[in-house]
Amino acid sequence: MLDQQPRAAGKRSRHSNSANGASQPDAAQPSQPLYAPEAVASVESERERWEATTVAKAVKRMPERPPETTTQSGMPIKRIYTPEDTAQLDYARDLAFPGEYPYTRGAQATMYRAKPWTMRMFAGFGTAEETNARFKYLLAQGQTGLSVAFDMATLYGYDHDHPMALGEFGKCGVAVSSLADMEVLLDGMPLDKITTSMTINSPAPAIWAMYIAAAEKQGVPMAQLGGTLQNDILKEYIAQKEFLFPPEPSMRLVVDTMEFGAQHMPRWNTISISGYHIREAGATAVQELAFTLADGFAYVEAALERGMALDDFAPRLSFFFDVHNDLFEEIAKFRAARRIWAHQMRERYGSLDPSSWTRRTLALTAGVSLTAQQPENNVVRVALQALAAVLGGTNSLHTNSLDEALALPTEKAALVALRTQQIIAHESGVANTIDPLAGSFFVEALTDETERQAMAYITQVRELGGVLECIRNGFFQKEIAEASYRFQQEVDRNERVIVGVNDYVMPDAGVRVPTLYVDPAKERIHLERLERTRRERDNERVGVTLAALEQASRGSENTMPFILDCARAYCTLGEIMGVFRRVFGEYTESVVY
Repeated sequence: MLDQQPRAAGKRSRHSNSANGASQPDAAQPSQPLYAPEAVASVESERERWEATTVAKAVKRMPERPPETTTQSGMPIKRIYTPEDTAQLDYARDLAFPGEYPYTRGAQATMYRAKPWTMRMFAGFGTAEETNARFKYLLAQGQTGLSVAFDMATLYGYDHDHPMALGEFGKCGVAVSSLADMEVLLDGMPLDKITTSMTINSPAPAIWAMYIAAAEKQGVPMAQLGGTLQNDILKEYIAQKEFLFPPEPSMRLVVDTMEFGAQHMPRWNTISISGYHIREAGATAVQELAFTLADGFAYVEAALERGMALDDFAPRLSFFFDVHNDLFEEIAKFRAARRIWAHQMRERYGSLDPSSWTRRTLALTAGVSLTAQQPENNVVRVALQALAAVLGGTNSLHTNSLDEALALPTEKAALVALRTQQIIAHESGVANTIDPLAGSFFVEALTDETERQAMAYITQVRELGGVLECIRNGFFQKEIAEASYRFQQEVDRNERVIVGVNDYVMPDAGVRVPTLYVDPAKERIHLERLERTRRERDNERVGVTLAALEQASRGSENTMPFILDCARAYCTLGEIMGVFRRVFGEYTESVVY
């Protein structure tokens, strides 16, 4: 059970720091609440009078909703919030200014007043040619970064002529089997000017190597490349289940990429520590936050164990969060995440570089919240979720399309999702000032409570032996399953309304939205390129590079240089991942009841 006692005021340690040119509160200084005790007492007295008179009369005329009102994740919500709820708030300790520790108010000093967040649309389907055309269309419409979705065969590290790939071509993303596909996928993309996010995990090192090799063939050296590799294997064991190898060798491959990136690619985020899939599996906002940050700390500890210097790799760690419909809960989650990460990196792990304390955040609106019923309602859901991400201070944002409960997005649906971001950025006014909800009694109290509950979970994970042990004993899986079950019960009992699903239902809505059709005949184009690549490449070189990779895998060398040699030689994804399958074996998850 989580500790339910309120967080004691003044318990955070506070240090003097001038590394970022800003004076920080000293640990010896007492807490300096924003409100004088007598002022808070006066508010308390007035609130009690208001409840006994004005509220009592109003409730007698019209009863309130059930008193157990909660956030979507189950945190109780009071009728009203006042200075009583933020009485212990210390501005310098808990909030400070944007771009300064603990970054509650934002990772950058000027946030969106300097430039909007990076706008990406998660895109990928069918052949490399088809996805390349979608990329060019979105960039022409004002998208400012690429985000690549890969199909299931690619996500599992199989070539598309493998029996396990049967029927999976291009259905949930683009098919990539070798550098030849990556070259087509990135043709005409200004890789030295834009950043690319790639949603790939177990095969991440191989796909990253193909991206690097394709950029080199365009004349862009790896040091100039910017982007993000998802590469978060821990959340695969926790939630998404697209793991291939046992946790220990999988963690080795992740640290290999972190080490390689720190040495050779200063603009690349080698891991995007992902709460998105944890939330999509049914976790609450607090569980998403806590389990994601716990994973992040596990990667930090694994890299430190490798012998890497903390401040050499920590600045390039990034995070990926889901954004659901509960506007204020999501905003609080983003703000609490920055504060927890800053405190832990500086105070627990001893980082001296403010760049390691900040937390880059990619956000994606909640695919699981979209409904096949009345799909046009999804436009509103996505807009609310995107607004929450922006008000929470995200650095990059993906918006889902209205048709994603039915199929991959059509071009028109993807454009509507992109325009949603652009309208928020240019018409809503929310980007005109930094952290506009700071100081809200409700938002600050919710941020504090989110932080408190998340830290309780993180402490519990540590006490249970850490992330890997909690994967083995099923702790994460059981917590998520129970949260998902509770939420579904609330929906089934109509305690939570899902418009068009359990209320405001239209038996025959008559709404038909066009959906994307992935032509299975296009698979022949992909397979012909795969066959041609195998036929025309230097197969002697292929054999040499794969043998060298296997030898390195059986030893302790960093595998990334060897994987990169394989990619440059046009080894296929299946061949590269086949080496790891032979060396590391495949992982079967224990069933958790």
